[in-house]
Amino acid sequence: MAYIGAQPRLGNFQACDAITTSATTTFNLLVGGTAIFPQSAQHCLVSLNGVLQAPISSYTISGSTIIFAAALTTDDSIDFITILGDTLDLGTPSDSTVTTAKVVDGAITSAKLASGVGGKVLQVLYTKTDSAQTISSGSYTDLTSMSLAITPSSSSNKILIRAGISGELTANDHGFGIGIVRGSTAVLTENTKALYGNGITELVARLPFEFLDSPSTTSATTYKIQVKTHDGNSVIFNRSSVSFLVLMEVAA
Repeated sequence: MAYIGAQPRLGNFQACDAITTSATTTFNLLVGGTAIFPQSAQHCLVSLNGVLQAPISSYTISGSTIIFAAALTTDDSIDFITILGDTLDLGTPSDSTVTTAKVVDGAITSAKLASGVGGKVLQVLYTKTDSAQTISSGSYTDLTSMSLAITPSSSSNKILIRAGISGELTANDHGFGIGIVRGSTAVLTENTKALYGNGITELVARLPFEFLDSPSTTSATTYKIQVKTHDGNSVIFNRSSVSFLVLMEVAA
């Protein structure tokens, strides 16, 4: 690459020519009698009267000159000024050279994933209940203790809902359906009977199911499970075994 002015010298430690002090703040920087242009004050090691000086607060660099914060005298001695060379721009790393140890934990967000590289589970929430609840309504009714609030990290992410609903049918032709509500919006209504005991006088079962939802939000969102019974017959939930609800945020 061509440069206007001096070619950058990477890692090229150079000792400046001796400087005779005087009652001033500014001195020329020379190496072999030729002006040198440090990249910044931080690229110089400066010793004055046997004390290493702090860049910026004790001195600054302007072009090929060093400017001390206070005027020197003829009694002062600049022991040495060493130019460290310019910083090295690594550019684009070669293939297969960046290891996982070089990537800071949490540095890669879902927004940086290429399209189609989703599917990573970002968070998991879980609840369960074994508190018996009898429901005989033909309309969807909240199942007690079967709700969870989740805050998606991206509006494009999905929420995978998994649940197992424990129901006990105590008479012939009993059954129940399952619904999922997001906030106040029904996202799943199992109008056909999710579980139906046709001709069975007693049936105890845990019905597993899952549903993938797209809430399109980054606000806290509550999901809850609702149930309804067939023809108003009673169904006892959570008496013989627990019901559970799992929410998983999945990167899009």
